[in-house]
Amino acid sequence: MTKKIAILPGDGIGVEIVAEAVKVLECLRADFGLNIETETGLIGGAAYDAKGHPLPDETLQLAKESDSILLGAVGGYKWESLDISVRPEKGLLGLRAGLDLFANLRPAILYPQLADASTLKPEIVSGLDIMIVRELTGGIYFGQPRGVRTLDNGERQGYNTLVYKESEIDRIGRVAFDIAMKRGKRVCSVDKANVLECTELWRQVMEGVAKDYSDIELSHMYVDNAAMQLVKAPKQFDVMVTTNMFGDILSDCAAMLTGSIGMLPSASLDINSKGMYEPIHGSAPDIAGQGVANPLATILSVAMMLRYSLNEAAHADRIEKAVNNVLDQGLRTPDIYSDGMQKVGTAQMGDAVVTNLKKLVN
Repeated sequence: MTKKIAILPGDGIGVEIVAEAVKVLECLRADFGLNIETETGLIGGAAYDAKGHPLPDETLQLAKESDSILLGAVGGYKWESLDISVRPEKGLLGLRAGLDLFANLRPAILYPQLADASTLKPEIVSGLDIMIVRELTGGIYFGQPRGVRTLDNGERQGYNTLVYKESEIDRIGRVAFDIAMKRGKRVCSVDKANVLECTELWRQVMEGVAKDYSDIELSHMYVDNAAMQLVKAPKQFDVMVTTNMFGDILSDCAAMLTGSIGMLPSASLDINSKGMYEPIHGSAPDIAGQGVANPLATILSVAMMLRYSLNEAAHADRIEKAVNNVLDQGLRTPDIYSDGMQKVGTAQMGDAVVTNLKKLVN
């Protein structure tokens, strides 16, 4: 049965890195028999420029009709002056909400070839393998009421609402526990239960979920301590589960432990494991169009797509092996470059992955 993939390059370097990931998909289709079809749509600033909205109806419909979505990045300096309701980021948030992609999986894995690229000592980060599970469709990013209002004294006040229902906490907790069952069987739930009632409820619900997973060791950590521990002793973590905003911040922190944010993929899944896959970095408008962006996070996002949504684990393994082989060969984009390595651009890196993929044909 043919699986349909929606391709949404977006803005900035999104166009360049997605092009390399599509090369990998085309190689799998042509040389390995992967049964897929692709269709490209607009999102973010590119969609606003063309359609007047960061998430046109036709893009949302394409995403709903597809078996999976590959996204590049959204946003850039060009659109920062727009009203917040039509900024590029609203397209991404709208897609997550419209598809109910509530579970964001963000692995932080240090490839041994890049141990020296991390800003932390190799002995602190070598062997790092963390999965951060971030709730994605609730919390302060979506809570109501929200806005900017003028007080009686004429002063303006901004306000947002942090809100979670038990059911929202329960379902993200079960995703984290299910993943931990396939890993080290340890879950650390991150909250701020000492000052936020909403996350006090979060902690209580996580304790309830844990009763159904007797093999899992559950711990709790306040978010400020979790941020400190990530840079002090990151290998203590196996699976971390947390709220939308805390997960946003902590996963970017964890990304830099690995040497470059350009190396890390992510998955956003619904209740049936249909997902949107994207690198965790942004649109990087400062380097867009220069051909120097690292496409490996996007290519590895394709591997996650094949593993989690399309049930094509063998193809996912091939991509990950090809990426490892490229790193073994010493090829590096500028973000992961070190002395003695071969510096390459975006397209060269994508081509190298495809070349190594082809070598894996039986």
